[in-house]
Amino acid sequence: MATDQLSVIFGALADPTRRAILARLAEGEATVNELAAPFDMTLPAISKHLKVLERAGLISRGREAQWRPCKLEAESLREASEWVDRYRRFWESSYDKLDAHLKRLMKGNTP
Repeated sequence: MATDQLSVIFGALADPTRRAILARLAEGEATVNELAAPFDMTLPAISKHLKVLERAGLISRGREAQWRPCKLEAESLREASEWVDRYRRFWESSYDKLDAHLKRLMKGNTP
């Protein structure tokens, strides 16, 4: 079982339903019923997804009278984004090297 926060975040992001929930919450707060509407699953199943997202720090759930709005906590994505960004720089550098190599090959093969 993953115990470091980055593993918990990536574990939460691994599921397409949870990613869809986050995408919906990027538009604004929503209730559990509103989040469940596009999915063919029970409210308890949606609640389990929400618990995973909440444990990862990706959402928070409040309480306003009778409804419990869910809210995106995008700051928690920063750690995952920074981790991915290191590898993005690696791939960009690799593509730049490949591009330079191909240009050298093309110069050598032109009449």
